[in-house]
Amino acid sequence: MIVFDNVVKHYPGGYLALDGISLQIAPGEFVVLSGHSGAGKSTLLKLIPAIERPSAGTVRINDQDVSRLPRRAIPYLRRNIGLVLQENHLLYDRPVYDNIMLPLIINGHPPGDAAKRVMAALDRVGLHGREKEFPAGLSGGEQQRVSIARAFVNRPSILIADEPTAHLDPAYAAEIAELFKSFNSAGVTVLVVTHDVSLFRHWQPRRIALAHGRLMEE
Repeated sequence: MIVFDNVVKHYPGGYLALDGISLQIAPGEFVVLSGHSGAGKSTLLKLIPAIERPSAGTVRINDQDVSRLPRRAIPYLRRNIGLVLQENHLLYDRPVYDNIMLPLIINGHPPGDAAKRVMAALDRVGLHGREKEFPAGLSGGEQQRVSIARAFVNRPSILIADEPTAHLDPAYAAEIAELFKSFNSAGVTVLVVTHDVSLFRHWQPRRIALAHGRLMEE
């Protein structure tokens, strides 16, 4: 369970990104978050893995107040959360395999099991046999698939994505949307920020809309 309880987020200079957000996301839900540019969508997303901290209010995951976790505990929190950002932040001097392996190395995963997880993640996102290629040789949609595989390789229970289909053509965008639905069908809680809710409408996800830092629609 993800719970936002009267969450406020101020940035330096007095900018109010979130203004009293309260909502709950149940385990296994598929949630689409929409709103205008600057509505607070990305800020809300970043509060879940403690990339950002609220100025007031609390964010809880499974009854743990992640908004006040000590820094040393944050890596343990993130092991259970897959994160896909607008910019994929891939390592372009490393092959696809190494890019996906990175989170497992950071977490000290046993090498044998880590290798199996990487290959399973590649297969899941439709990139089987591409592990030796470098990101620069892949299309934009394929690079995003690598980013998703990296987010999923730890087999998280929560997967959050910030505009994962931005800058992709409609065909690639539809394929990426299908991937997120497949993860949700396997029991993963999925929260996607998108400007194009029509990509996910077919599956009738729960929709949350923000405007000027406030919850406007559920």
